[in-house]
Amino acid sequence: MNRIVTGAHYGLRDWLAQRITAVIMAAYTLIILYVFATGPPLDYALWKDRFAQGSMRVATLLFAASLAWHVWVGMRDILMDYVKALAWRFTLEVLVLLTIAAYLGWTVQILWR
Repeated sequence: MNRIVTGAHYGLRDWLAQRITAVIMAAYTLIILYVFATGPPLDYALWKDRFAQGSMRVATLLFAASLAWHVWVGMRDILMDYVKALAWRFTLEVLVLLTIAAYLGWTVQILWR
């Protein structure tokens, strides 16, 4: 019996991307919780001092980029599964991408302003 494979063939790549981005976000969250739980009480000056360090900014940007990718893969899959009209799906995908890009740009602005 011949098996005909159809589709875009990105299922494994997306599955792996979801797992890798989830691990990055979980590691960042645990590190942040540890840093702030074991340090002095959190106030604005301490928060500002922590994020003045380049490594903290880069780690936070990596978290934000992982979150953006994670959200994109999840939302795109949801839209592909539940929005059957191509025009509506394309419109919603563009809106999701623009929103993700805006939030990522805002994150960069906050971190390096």
